[in-house]
Amino acid sequence: MNRLQAELQRLYHLDGGAHDQTRCMVLALGQPADWEAISKVWQGVQADLGWPAPAIAVSGVDGYQVWFSLAEPRPTAQAMAFLEALRVRYLPGIAADRISLTTQPPMVPALQTPTGNWSAFVAPDLAPVFAETPWLDIPPSPDGQADLLCRLDSIKRADFQRALERLGPVSAPAPEARADASLMPSTTRSPKSFLLEVMNNDTVELSLRIEAAKALLPYL
Repeated sequence: MNRLQAELQRLYHLDGGAHDQTRCMVLALGQPADWEAISKVWQGVQADLGWPAPAIAVSGVDGYQVWFSLAEPRPTAQAMAFLEALRVRYLPGIAADRISLTTQPPMVPALQTPTGNWSAFVAPDLAPVFAETPWLDIPPSPDGQADLLCRLDSIKRADFQRALERLGPVSAPAPEARADASLMPSTTRSPKSFLLEVMNNDTVELSLRIEAAKALLPYL
């Protein structure tokens, strides 16, 4: 395992394991890339929630990504509901087809076949430079990528729980975000009501319904 792989494992535990728990949350904005908008998420979680700075990546195609690292695994359904709460709070009015929320992101850095360019993690002070060209046209240095990630910390369990309580109900109207899950929270529902819907939906895989039930415990 090289340094970059070690840092990715330390922060996000991307090992292809169980999908009902996650340490990784990614919010992406593209079509086109918009640093001014996505920076509100990056800055907001630090200023409002007291979280450590998340990683910033360019997709290699048309957008930015903000990567959140959780110190301890959380139920995937809860993480997805929380990403939706962040989207509503910091990206109101953004078109649905420009936003992606996921706990199972594609690997970064990686060659993007459609464009021939590379996704990569980027430093916050350089992120605005990629607004017109959110990619690298050559492979990024693994050591350079590891250097960026080694400065980052994970969100502690207590800080994540406080953020859940602080964000509260999702009440601001906004378009539904697309994601890698078959169900997403409506913009008029709270994370709690979304989790209740998942738990009670007979079409959802049983393991995810069980995890949704577990994720409801902080709200009870």
